[in-house]
Amino acid sequence: MVKLVLVLGDQLSAYLSALRAANKAEDIVVMAEVEAEATYVKHHPKKIAFIFAAMRKFARALEADGWSVRYTQLDDTQNAGSIIGELLRRMEETGAKEVLATSPGEWRLIEALEDAPLKIQMLEDDRFIASLQEFEAWAEGRKALRMEYFYRDMRRKTGLLMDGDKPVGEKWNFDHENRKAAPKDVSYSGPLPFEPDAITRDVLALVEASFADHFGTLDGFNFATTRDDALKALDHFITHALPRFGDFQDAMLTENKFLYHAVISPYLNAGLLGPLEICQAAEAAYNDGHAPINAVEGFIRQIIGWREYVRGIYFLEGPNYTSRNALDHTRALPALYWGGETKMHCLSKAVAQTREEAYAHHIQRLMVTGNFALLAGIDPEQVHQWYLEVYADAFEWVEAPNTIGMSQFADGGIIASKPYVSSGAYINRMSNYCKSCAYSVKEKTGENACPFNLLYWDFLIRHEDRFANNTRMGNMYRTWNRMHEDHRATVLADAAIFLEKLDAGEAV
Repeated sequence: MVKLVLVLGDQLSAYLSALRAANKAEDIVVMAEVEAEATYVKHHPKKIAFIFAAMRKFARALEADGWSVRYTQLDDTQNAGSIIGELLRRMEETGAKEVLATSPGEWRLIEALEDAPLKIQMLEDDRFIASLQEFEAWAEGRKALRMEYFYRDMRRKTGLLMDGDKPVGEKWNFDHENRKAAPKDVSYSGPLPFEPDAITRDVLALVEASFADHFGTLDGFNFATTRDDALKALDHFITHALPRFGDFQDAMLTENKFLYHAVISPYLNAGLLGPLEICQAAEAAYNDGHAPINAVEGFIRQIIGWREYVRGIYFLEGPNYTSRNALDHTRALPALYWGGETKMHCLSKAVAQTREEAYAHHIQRLMVTGNFALLAGIDPEQVHQWYLEVYADAFEWVEAPNTIGMSQFADGGIIASKPYVSSGAYINRMSNYCKSCAYSVKEKTGENACPFNLLYWDFLIRHEDRFANNTRMGNMYRTWNRMHEDHRATVLADAAIFLEKLDAGEAV
């Protein structure tokens, strides 16, 4: 009996469980570019173009491998506009009675498939190091679900950077060596760019015509859109950037968007690369003496530690995770996140880079755009939707825990033991942004004071009842209590004035 095999835009892996379970001689692969998936949030045009181009090329690769593929382009006049609609149309067209699907990475789509009038066999997405059942077993009975201990288990499971039962270098984590301030110059030319071919150019024209109202530009599109090119991008990073990645992974520069970052997360999250092969390539660079332990361990931790951990949290916590708001933040996302005028140079640079590249690295996301949103009390669900829209590597299973949990503390501390907030001093230490800013990072009060300095204390005092007894935050409150009463009053008054201007839509 013929079955349909659903392959989604972030499931572009030849070893996908649905493909492995199918019969190549009889079953039919269904792939579709649909309006519903491109617009449930208004994804960045480069993200849409990357996924559509990669889908088209993956479909061709499947056909070359002997699969029968029914592929629907966005502008097909018979396009049903949704994944469910396309499955129903193809079932009627082919006479198939059942669908094989690998479980999606988003509760929204899982529930849509489960509720559809279709016979669907939903298979586990086993392209990860840890199964969801394995993560659930790890989490059961623990008072705190801290990534570090899960990461150590993943090191043991994979054998990466292990010397028997012990970690290579006699430490699990070399993060303290990976916090160097921004270098004066960067010797890396950036991630390997790829010139759009005919298929990609057709997609770019289609996306330009169909999603002109979405935030972001298609100019300079240069993502890899095939597995072969994604492997080249990985090799380029390992060869030219990994040795210095660790030292400067938290640094930010006005003049350089990428520093020593890999920018392979879109390829990994779409399925063009696998997590284990990436980590093995990095480990080989260490074993060959090409890259130091701090760089390689830090890179591997992001993939088999953090990436696997947040996926586990997303599915463990359930469909309502994205609506959590433990701090009761309700301020609307301000226009500056969409490119509105701001005098804050760090935010201006991070948002402009996001618009241009559909990319910003983890510290720009966490300690610039995320830090400001948390300090200003912005509605975390709006922040979550913004991150999901604007980044090419953002799929909800990985984006939501990073935003709701790590960045905005909206889950009440499931992921983070304290909120990730800082004054302007941290941004100044890790970047050269402050040198070009209209505000002064050294001023603590007044119109010229860095807004991060004002909002930092305003946030702590607004939430004093919750955080004053947090053992990791005690020093912050003791510092506040040592300040003169008049100074404290001025700080809070200036913060209130700033937030009033923000709410009024003024350029702050």
